[in-house]
Amino acid sequence: MRFRFSATKSQALRRHPKRGIGFEEAREIFAHPYYQDQRSDDPEQYRAIGWVGDRLFTVIFEIRQDPLGEYYHLVTLWRSTPQERRLYEANA
Repeated sequence: MRFRFSATKSQALRRHPKRGIGFEEAREIFAHPYYQDQRSDDPEQYRAIGWVGDRLFTVIFEIRQDPLGEYYHLVTLWRSTPQERRLYEANA
C-alpha cells in the first residue's frame, strides 16, 4: 500500500494538541485491523478508524491513481471520537 500526503500539513497536525501525530505515524492504522467507510461522494473520500500505538485515530483519505497504480492520499486525521470508538468496536 502506497501513501502520499502534504509534509507541511503533517507537521502542523503533529503540533496540534488534539492530534499529536502526523501522517507518517497515521499509516500504522492500515497495518492493523481497521474500520473503513465512505465519508463523502464529492470529492470521494473515505474514513478509516484504527490504532496508532495505544490510541484510536480517524484518518480521512482519497484513493488516487498515478502511473504506478493506486495510492492513498491522506487528507486529515484526529483522535477518534467516542462515537467513532463505538463504531470501530462494533465493526473491526
